[in-house]
Amino acid sequence: MKRYSSFLVIVLGFIFFACSNKEQSLSEKPAVQLSPVHQVKINDPFWSPKLELWRTTTANDILDKFEGKHLATAEERKNNNVFGNFDQVAAGKKGTGQHAGLPWFDGLIYETIRGIGDLVGQYPDPALQARLDNYIDRIYAAQQADPNGYINTYTDLMEPTHRWGDNGGFLRWQHDVYNGGMLIEAGVHYYKATGKTKLLTVATRFANYMSDLMGPVPKRNIVPAHSGPEEAMMKLYWLYKEEPELKKKLTVPVNQTAYYRLAQFWIENRGKHAGYPLWLTWGNDKSEKWIKEQKYKNGSIASNARPSWGDYAQDSIPVFQQKTIEGHAVRATLLATGITAVALESHAPEYVQTAENLWDNMVGRRMFVTGGVGAIHNDEKFGPDYFLPTDAYLETCAAVGAGFFSQRMNELTGNAKYMDEFERVLYNNVLTGISLAGNKYTYQNPLNAANHARWNWHSCPCCPPMFLKMVSSLPDYIYASAGDQLYVNLFIGSEAQIKLTGSKQVAIKQETNYPWNGKITLTVSPENSTAFTLYVRIPGWARGKENPYDLYHSDLNPQYTLRVNGKVQKIVLENGYAVIQRKWKKGDQVMLDLPLQPRLIMANKQVKDLQSMVAIASGPIIYCLEGVDNTNLEVLQVNTADSLKMQYRKGMLNGVNVITSKLNNKGEESSLTAIPYYAAGNREGRGYKVWLKLDR
Repeated sequence: MKRYSSFLVIVLGFIFFACSNKEQSLSEKPAVQLSPVHQVKINDPFWSPKLELWRTTTANDILDKFEGKHLATAEERKNNNVFGNFDQVAAGKKGTGQHAGLPWFDGLIYETIRGIGDLVGQYPDPALQARLDNYIDRIYAAQQADPNGYINTYTDLMEPTHRWGDNGGFLRWQHDVYNGGMLIEAGVHYYKATGKTKLLTVATRFANYMSDLMGPVPKRNIVPAHSGPEEAMMKLYWLYKEEPELKKKLTVPVNQTAYYRLAQFWIENRGKHAGYPLWLTWGNDKSEKWIKEQKYKNGSIASNARPSWGDYAQDSIPVFQQKTIEGHAVRATLLATGITAVALESHAPEYVQTAENLWDNMVGRRMFVTGGVGAIHNDEKFGPDYFLPTDAYLETCAAVGAGFFSQRMNELTGNAKYMDEFERVLYNNVLTGISLAGNKYTYQNPLNAANHARWNWHSCPCCPPMFLKMVSSLPDYIYASAGDQLYVNLFIGSEAQIKLTGSKQVAIKQETNYPWNGKITLTVSPENSTAFTLYVRIPGWARGKENPYDLYHSDLNPQYTLRVNGKVQKIVLENGYAVIQRKWKKGDQVMLDLPLQPRLIMANKQVKDLQSMVAIASGPIIYCLEGVDNTNLEVLQVNTADSLKMQYRKGMLNGVNVITSKLNNKGEESSLTAIPYYAAGNREGRGYKVWLKLDR
């Protein structure tokens, strides 16, 4: 028996040793959950002028266009005033056959209110807030017309007997649940930004209706055919959990536990359906017909059978069985964000592991060098692993969704790699979504394009509201904290007051001209001299790690330095952060110097479309060559980063670093001028290239 015990100890010791030398999954690690820092004031040479432009020009431009003010005739303006849909419903109209815009336009209105509301909260604007309050009054009136608090103007005006897709309706088209989720999100954000509760009351009433209706038997098996409501419902739950006294200010009951359970149900009941239609086999037309004929029902709705929404809507198999990120890229990234939001609350291993699997697959095999996702035009969906063509679809909304997902993963784990990819998305595929003038937009963002124009407005203008949601939340993403730890995630000139464990109050001020300059100065001023740990993100690209899974690699020679009060520090890295543990006093300075010289990026050998090609980058910015600057764009080749020179040009494209080079391609002299990818399409000449041929 003693010999057996010794043998067992040896075996167990070997197993422990083997496991300890293998990277553990997130679900096996104790989580370092971060808390975002709110009430951050941005004062930054790169971002502040843009935020001012978006707060004024862009916000009003989007609202004007949703009112149809950009159209030529009074009749056109009337028929395309999306806010008029709410007025019709408020007047008790149903089944009129008249509805401005597509079924999900209610959701776009709510997203716009969320984004602009957040901007108004940071930069008070009485006129703009009054405009939003007027819209909220109309939304409130529309909900009052229904005894249950249901509100979805398309279904009411066009298909009143098809609520939730019943009676031969088609929920994947009607967007009842998606629109409701965006209403809830807008209600939470607008309250936090302004302190006003009217929209929050509308949102809570609708949340009550949905949580009473949807859920395990005997409730209805209804899940969002377009994700987004999952995270929104978690935000409502967190709001009432953190501010219990708020419930007394509302005229409707609040059941925060029910909201949390509904978010879980929406996630966990994906893939649990009648098993049909078989979307990929039958095709869309046959599948839609099968649903509209209600063939998924076996006698009654109470049987809880529902149709499958397919891979397109991440509904072919249960969520926890999904190992790869599939389907419509916006839906997929927003679902993953919702999964991560629930994981923040529950820390349930299946949620954490699923979020990790989806993110690893997205970033390690399916993300483009600009942070874009969704390679394929048909169904606006992810392609297979390593399918990263230069002419890919890359919807702006999908990039925003990928950014939200990465930020939540950083919050869940305290790992900087997630903010590395957030930064990639933000400075490239998100920022390209709006023109430098603030009133033109993009939907698709291919990396090489012969004729790619920005549009004034679109028949499906989903990207401008999503853009506003992302950039208006930017202050919340700069800093984070956890116990006695303060994290610097983004390099944006700003100031914040942060409370750490033990009532330690720390003021932090950041000064930088990033991304045009790699010098970042942090002034740390605790209320009283005190010990805590500062974590400063060292971007992967600056460490020679272009992608955490080597989907991309570069020729950069990492040379970054960190100083505390002028003294160079030996950098200790932990999960991508430089760790500075010391007793801090008022006015202590941390200076980070990142290498912003131009570099060439190459793709992994498994990416067949990008072999023998390079992209140019500097810091977080991916560059492109526009035809307006490069007359030989079609034949131009690059062979080394050594000849690339970078210079800031104040008068070009609102001020950018421009990369130039004199090249000798096969004995012929030529020149190269590269601009930031996000600035493409703002001048005459619509062609551009991110990926260039490598001259070997």
